[in-house]
Formats: sequence, structure tokens, C-alpha cells
Amino acid sequence: MKNFNPADRIQDLQYFGEFGGVNPSISDSSTYTFLSAKTMFDTFEGNAEGCYLYSRHSSPSNLYLDKALAAMEGTESANVAASGMGAITPTLLQLCGNGDHIVSSRTIYGGTYAFLKNFVPRMGIKTTFVDITKLDVVEAAITPNTKVLYCETVSNPLLEVADIASLAKIAKKHNIKLVVDNTFSPLSVAPGKLGADIVIHSLTKYINGSSDTVGGVVCASQEFINSLKNVNDGASMLLGPTMDSLRSASVMKNLRTLHIRMKQHSHNAMYLANKFEADGIKTVYPGLKSHPSHEIYKTMINPEYGFGGMMTIDVGTLDKANALMELMQERNLGYLAVSLGFYKTLFSAPGTSTSSEIPLEEQAEMGLTDGLIRFSIGLDNDIERTYQMMKQCMVELGVL
Repeated sequence: MKNFNPADRIQDLQYFGEFGGVNPSISDSSTYTFLSAKTMFDTFEGNAEGCYLYSRHSSPSNLYLDKALAAMEGTESANVAASGMGAITPTLLQLCGNGDHIVSSRTIYGGTYAFLKNFVPRMGIKTTFVDITKLDVVEAAITPNTKVLYCETVSNPLLEVADIASLAKIAKKHNIKLVVDNTFSPLSVAPGKLGADIVIHSLTKYINGSSDTVGGVVCASQEFINSLKNVNDGASMLLGPTMDSLRSASVMKNLRTLHIRMKQHSHNAMYLANKFEADGIKTVYPGLKSHPSHEIYKTMINPEYGFGGMMTIDVGTLDKANALMELMQERNLGYLAVSLGFYKTLFSAPGTSTSSEIPLEEQAEMGLTDGLIRFSIGLDNDIERTYQMMKQCMVELGVL
């Protein structure tokens, strides 16, 4: 990460619109015409550079965003999708088939967990869920049939940190692919530079940043992206999770301010985490020295972009958590809503929302308690003012 600054890679991209516009032109077409039948045939065969056939295959607008996100992650190529799950599921299905095995972190996004736990067994794919922070446990779970090691850089919702460089060594040793969901830590961490084979984002979150678009991306080698888009057996091609061109153009514009936004998200989250911990509230944030993976994470991040905008606190009970979130929303401190990366703070009780797919006994085993509140800290200009208002809410409800 020392010699790799993803914001500079984005800054250095230069696209001209069809008529000289500073924004690339939006290709609002589902299908494209050819001047000769041979060119259409060559395009179908993948032998015609710069020609477009049908927008499920690719479109100019999607390819602009592909290139920008590949540059951001430092990978050869990328493929955008209509949602984060539209990036995750084809990736795993491209890598695995009947009889194959996946080793996955136990603390992952609820939708990914449900896909691995409930859906892929129909196809004969098995998953072992492990504590990703225990490298010996991870390696012990690998079998001769294992094809994928899957994790999130910073896990949802417990904010456990994956030691990507060490996991990459394990994956390489066993000739399996390391797939990393980097949604919580764009710019801060570049998993591909730490040894990950494939990097995934939900574009819905920080990268777009305005809570008005659903999208995803797979960043990987050109060979893997080509396999995803193969017309005969590519999972992204055949399952059809295509991003709309207008949405691609929208995400592209917001991507340009990501570096500014991530700095403020991280600054605000660090400020609040320090304050809440000093007040005696159980606070989890990778930037705190009390976080069990703080020292590892320090070596992984680009410090310019900080430790991210996600934090959790534990207020003891679900009733207290719900009351606090409702009062904070009433006081205009943010929204009681799922997702993350918005300009306003978002808060939710993950056990009954984003991680509700995980059975209660498994939630308890991994430490996902009833009183846990997950915060996506916003872009507040005066974070001390925000803290004082949040603290007042906590005092009124007996949390403090």
C-alpha cells in the first residue's frame, strides 16, 4: 500500500464524451448495430475490439466504470453488476460447482451468509464457516475439495479484521482463490495488493455514497473477468445481473469524490469511537487500540483514508437499542436504516436487520448481541456537536 494510492489512480483517468464533454457519454442502448454481418459474428466470438453487441454483454458506460474501479483496486480488470449480491453470487458460482467446498468467514453480510448456507447446497457446494481471525482454524478447515477462501476485509457487522496477506499465503499454499469483499474499506485497503485474487464491492455503499443506487463490482484478473462474461459458461453473462448504463454513469460521477468522503467518514468515526469508549460504552472500531486487530489493520491501510466509517456500540438490550435509535432519529442525528456510506449517519440493530438471516444461536456464538447497534457514521461537519447530542440521548435513556 505504501506506493499505491487508489485516489490518484482514479484522478488520473481521463474520459472524453462523444462531443468533447468532460463526462463520458452515456450509451442508453440495449443493442448495437453493425455495418457488416462479419463484424457481428466476430463480436459474438470475442474477436472484435471496441464493438458492442448487446448491453448484457457489455456497454460503453459499464466499461468506463469497470476501468475506473479496476484502477482503484489495482487489478487488471473489473465487471460491474446490478447489485452487490449480483457481484458476489456469480463469482462464487464461477469458481465452484457440484462437490466443491468453500471456507468462509462466519461474520459476513447476511445475504452472503444465506447464499452460502441455504442456496448453494442445492448445487452440491458445501461451506464451512470459521473465525477468520484464527489462521490455524482457517487452514484446518481447508479440504482437497476447497476451491475458495472467502472473507470481508472488515466484517459485517462485528468489524472483525481479516489479515489478508496471511490469508493469501494460506490460499496460495493450497491452490485456492482468496475472494475478499472490500465494501467497508474502499481506498483504505487494497486487498489485491495484499494478495487477494478477487475483490468485490457493493457499489451501493461508500463508492456511490448517496443511497440512491444499487450496484456491485468484481475486480480481478482479465482472465477471470473474461470467464465471468463468457457467452457459453460465464456466470455473470448467463445469470444476467447487468448494471444499467444510467446507473453506471451516476456511480462514476460519485466515485470521483470518494477520497474526500472517506477521509471525513473516518475522521468522524474515530472521534465518536474515542468519545464513546471514554464514556464507558462498549465500542468496537478498528481505529481503537482496544480493537483486537488494531495493530494488524494499521499495517494494512493507507493511513490517509483512516480506519473507515463503521463502528458498533453495545447498549445491553434490544429494547434500549431500539429506543436509542428512535430517539436519535427523532433528534435528526441520522436515520434508523440499513446500508451504509450515506452523508447522514445510519444506524440499525444488525441482529434483527442486516444479519437476521443468521440463526439466533449462531449470532450468539459469534458475539452478535441483542444490544448491538451498527453505525455508519456520516459526513457531519461539527462532530463534537453530534457527539454531545448523541450523548444527551444516551443519558435520557439510561444508557449512560
